[in-house]
Amino acid sequence: MKRSRVLPLLVGGVFCVAVETDYLLYGQEPLTNQSVFQDLSRLQLKIDRLEHLLTENNRLVATLRNSLLQHKASWETRGRGGSNSSADPFVLDELNLFFFVVQLLDVYDLLPFDNPDGGAWKQGFEIRYQGNEWNEQPLEVFVVPHSHNDPGWLKTFDLYYEDQTRHILNNMVLKLSDDSRRKMIWAEVSYFSKWWNDIDEQKRALVKRLLEAGQLELVTGGWVMADEANSHYFALLDQLIEGHQWIQRHLGVKPSSGWAIDPFGHSPSMTYLLKGAGLQNMVIQRVHYAIKKHFARQQTLEFLWRQNWDSSSRSDITCHMMPFYSYDVPHTCGPNPSVCCQFDFHRLPGGRVFCPWRISPQPITKENVEERALLLLDQYRQKSRLFRTSVLLVPLGDDFRFVDSSEWDAQFSNYQKLFDYFEQHLELHVKARFGTLADYFAAQQRQLRSTGANLPTVSGDFFTYADRDDHYWSGYYTSRPFYKRLDRTLEATLRATEILFSLTLAEMRRFRGDGRLVDDFPAKEHFGRLTVGRRSLGLFQHHDAVTGTARDPVVIDYGTRLFHSILNLRQVMQSSAHWLLLLDKNRYHHDDSKPFLLMDDVIAAHDALPQKMPLRLSDEPRSLIVFNPTEQRRSSVVNLVVDSPDARVIEAESGRPMVAQISAVWVEPSRASPETFQLSFITELPPLALIVYHVTRAPTGSTPRARYVFLRGGEAPTVQTKHFSVSRPQGPEANKLRLQSGLVRQVQVQFLWYGTRTRGDKSGAYLFLPGEDGPQLYSSSEPPLVRVTSGPVFSDITSCFRHFKHTVRLYHLDGHAGRSLEISNTVDIRSEVNHELVMRLVTDVSSGNRFYSDLNSFQMQQRRTLSKLPLQANFYPMTSASFLQDDTSRLTLLSAQSQAVASLRTGELEVVLDRRLQQDDNRGLGQGVTDNKLTASLYNLLLEDRKVGGAAVEHLSLLAHLASLSLSHPLINMVAHSAGLLPKLRPFQPVSSSLPCDVHLLNLRTLEDEQEAGSPSQEVALLLHRKGFDCSSAPEPLPQCTWSVFRSLRRSGLTLLRGDDEDLESARQQQQRRIISLRPMEISAFRAELD
Repeated sequence: MKRSRVLPLLVGGVFCVAVETDYLLYGQEPLTNQSVFQDLSRLQLKIDRLEHLLTENNRLVATLRNSLLQHKASWETRGRGGSNSSADPFVLDELNLFFFVVQLLDVYDLLPFDNPDGGAWKQGFEIRYQGNEWNEQPLEVFVVPHSHNDPGWLKTFDLYYEDQTRHILNNMVLKLSDDSRRKMIWAEVSYFSKWWNDIDEQKRALVKRLLEAGQLELVTGGWVMADEANSHYFALLDQLIEGHQWIQRHLGVKPSSGWAIDPFGHSPSMTYLLKGAGLQNMVIQRVHYAIKKHFARQQTLEFLWRQNWDSSSRSDITCHMMPFYSYDVPHTCGPNPSVCCQFDFHRLPGGRVFCPWRISPQPITKENVEERALLLLDQYRQKSRLFRTSVLLVPLGDDFRFVDSSEWDAQFSNYQKLFDYFEQHLELHVKARFGTLADYFAAQQRQLRSTGANLPTVSGDFFTYADRDDHYWSGYYTSRPFYKRLDRTLEATLRATEILFSLTLAEMRRFRGDGRLVDDFPAKEHFGRLTVGRRSLGLFQHHDAVTGTARDPVVIDYGTRLFHSILNLRQVMQSSAHWLLLLDKNRYHHDDSKPFLLMDDVIAAHDALPQKMPLRLSDEPRSLIVFNPTEQRRSSVVNLVVDSPDARVIEAESGRPMVAQISAVWVEPSRASPETFQLSFITELPPLALIVYHVTRAPTGSTPRARYVFLRGGEAPTVQTKHFSVSRPQGPEANKLRLQSGLVRQVQVQFLWYGTRTRGDKSGAYLFLPGEDGPQLYSSSEPPLVRVTSGPVFSDITSCFRHFKHTVRLYHLDGHAGRSLEISNTVDIRSEVNHELVMRLVTDVSSGNRFYSDLNSFQMQQRRTLSKLPLQANFYPMTSASFLQDDTSRLTLLSAQSQAVASLRTGELEVVLDRRLQQDDNRGLGQGVTDNKLTASLYNLLLEDRKVGGAAVEHLSLLAHLASLSLSHPLINMVAHSAGLLPKLRPFQPVSSSLPCDVHLLNLRTLEDEQEAGSPSQEVALLLHRKGFDCSSAPEPLPQCTWSVFRSLRRSGLTLLRGDDEDLESARQQQQRRIISLRPMEISAFRAELD
């Protein structure tokens, strides 16, 4: 009874203290006129924090109450003589979870973000110790050799491999085999797999022996060390699957620790994927120096990283944050880089590399070993004081280290002499040795268990990164936007092809009845194309690829790989659709030189935008096939280019005519092509379906035509639908949007330039360092040409400026498909010098200093625009969504490409479209960003009513999820190669209904056959994501969503490793119940056979 009363009071006490403290803060002195706004803003922040505390307080009280009720009976049965002095471990665990959750948003509010000189540790503080702290628990040091190999940066992937990486790996086998005490970690599977293909069986056997002995550890196991700001979670997971599957097949091991030392900021989405793939621990490095300093003072550099949306500990992963400036040797042994550099024996006198602090390393000898060992131990001890255990991680490496045999010898032999000295002098209370991450985290966990200590829990993300001063790395969120868009094109193409290919193989096996494939179908060749596509997409997720931070020739190499993969995947898609659509399957014949189906657009080169190919019409029907790659039934507009101003479209199976519109194809802003025309028609497509349409030439004047109005200056006519009206105002602004949804919001679209600083460091590929005059409204010497289109299928307003073409389009669609507004830009700033072009939405949404942006299209993260930070620090990554909201409405911008986003003033949202910068920003690239292309960007804009709820975590609405799904996965059009006599086609509809509204079919990925390398197996990886969505707004009408059942489902880890598979008996029981449990926000992976 005593315990049951005290614990709730404790929790209530925490909340009351928080309330009273805030009351006292605001009761100290009266508000002055000058400080009213600032104090009100602070009050708002405090109130929001109290709301969060109240939510947590209520949750914890409920948990405690339930726990006490559950245990009440067992307490009573123990009798009055039983001991009740030990606290309930469940209750204590919950209390620990509550008291030690650190919200990074609150840390940002707390820190002053000043940068005083910390002495030897410039960005930190002086670290003191007595010397007796390790008497009872000796210092245990793990020196972890590593070599960070960028899969492309200053050189291409292949050139790096030839010049450096293969030599590193060849020497690794020899040098680790020489001494069992030597160890190393390796991260990039893309390089490891390429090297594996080059080595003989004897060397492969040595590698497996080193792995079994724990001398070599593969960390993370991804195809690359991925960027965490621009990458979509589909691509992040896909490259992780590719790496893990390769490791399982060739090496038979499973990664347990993550290693992300070079991505420019860190996302909890990546930690979620790592945990789901079976990893338990991870290491990160590039975090804002002020955050590092704060975490070091609090001894929270090691923590459990939890998802914002997870109230349990299921998603927790142990994270180690490196405390100092870099991951190189001078910044890893301790706080003083001039000392640590003396223990980088690759920099011994006479070599090509030296210490910038002008104190060189010394070879370790009998004469100097004591002095050298004590100097190094001092650094180890100082660093150790920043952590909660006496187990210390000391990375030993840098970019492309250990190329030469001499470096291996210098590092390992000199360090071993130091380790031997420590071992011989027990009075120093230190044990140091080479180790792997697995060694380090095992020792750390043992000590935590033995001492009963707990790590704190942290939620949030680590953007935007600054490495020094006001140098914020928000430029790379947008750099090379053309290739960021191409990345998403490949991603959508790969996913669509994976699904069609998997469905085709399943249909073939069902058709034959013996589990075999059709002889003429090139399944193995197509699977090879899929594999290359997966690896090209994976390679581009590297933190110097999708980021736009590689040298020009390397960017061309990446772009060429993306381009060729898109073309190859299209072959697989065309061939698969051909077989699925044939009524008489025996008429299938594969011919690479003359494919039965062709795409309706052509991409001419890696740096060119897609162009629609004209469809030649006659009285004979041309077969058009439209594939809906999404799991939802969708109403959409299909756009084609035809050679006739009159055309008719009917659905082939039913003969139903489609509502259509003929529009101009514009050769110049005011000159239409006389030979080609755009045909647009409205259709409703079942999920994952291939639907056949017939297109024919129609009688003259029978197809409704769009009407046009042109003007320069003055008010343009208004175009409108049920939900929107758009007008073109006078002045420098673009379009003014009036959005109606029961409420009315004004949205003005502006374009602005950012320049860069005139003195000192300037913007470059990584950094955004805007000029002192801030953003300047875009101006033109003459008014833009404005073209207004009105038609039955869509209406739009296009404004043609010198540097960009901006279109706002309204689709005349019923239901939730017509509730979004399409915004598209085509940008060309190749004539500019040190300029960045921005699109800003100015609204009357009362959003304060808060807005939300997505992390990797997986989850939303609240952002706070802080006046104490420089302008560039308030820009964040946006992979696919951002929104503003107040008590009554939410305005959401959905994006088809990743870029930087900010809300610098209440009601405003701005995205950076392109950046052209003439100089290097001194982060190693050695060049500016001047390879700009004609670049397209695409968005949807939503306005929704909002009822304020008590949700602690914000999500996109269901409508926004559905709109984003359509934006990211557009319809795919294919046409039969010619008119005339064709085999009869029938539509292919693999599922009878849509998946549940909040369930996304992330992928349906054919797995490699375990017996025959390079061939598809009968199993597919079914990846489902149940999205979290905001309940305060619901689309009208509600979409029809039910559940479809797969056969032989077997749950697995996210990367489908055999060791993570559910046991067969549990899988059978689940299947018998026809129940698949998916928690909100969770991604689940299954091995499946398609029914």
